Amino acid sequence: MKKSSQGHEKTTEKGVRVTYAGDQGSEHVLECDKLIVSVGRIPDTEKLNLAGIGLQIDERGFIPVNDHCATVAEGVYAIGDVVRGPMLAHKAEDEGVMVAELIAGQNPRLDYNSMPRVIYTTPEIAWAGKTEQQLRAEGRDYKTGQFPFAANGRALGPGDAEGFIKMLADAKTDEILGVHIIGANASELIAEAALALEFRAAAEDIARTCHPHPSLSEVMREAALALEKRALNI
Repeated sequence: MKKSSQGHEKTTEKGVRVTYAGDQGSEHVLECDKLIVSVGRIPDTEKLNLAGIGLQIDERGFIPVNDHCATVAEGVYAIGDVVRGPMLAHKAEDEGVMVAELIAGQNPRLDYNSMPRVIYTTPEIAWAGKTEQQLRAEGRDYKTGQFPFAANGRALGPGDAEGFIKMLADAKTDEILGVHIIGANASELIAEAALALEFRAAAEDIARTCHPHPSLSEVMREAALALEKRALNI
């Protein structure tokens, strides 16, 4: 369910009541003790004196760079939270490695499509690759497979059975195009999807790979099997 622009909050004696609209105009009410409102983050570039080396920031405060994180100033690179892309430590780290290798005369590459995105909430949210909206906009013919943690024994044991894994794959070639996870340890599980995307693996590659039982990783395999309606445990 998506919070619409019509959503609003109201402080009550018990805490905070949030009213928001879901899909197809349905209205929902959530009461909680506290509400954290996040308006996002911005790059901290104002005091870098970029103009002194001939650099300008864009309308959002980021330093423009090319695919190799090079700026328009010769020999100057920018990485991490001051450039485009997700503000995540692993993204900055990989960009730093790429720039160091470039300076050393190597020819590295960094695939942002396979880079995992993570939201460290409870439950966690993680994804890599394309979304359904992106694939539809591209006119890509794709198929989906989804499997819930509620059907996984390892998730049921500690009571962390909320959420699911959804896998998107090309309808003809079976190439994995995107993986989306909502659930406990999503930040750990998404690494398998990132590796699959990096190697342009087919969903069948994951479906035919034996995963340990019981483990949360089985849900990734089940989602791959679900693409062909072959899930084993539902």
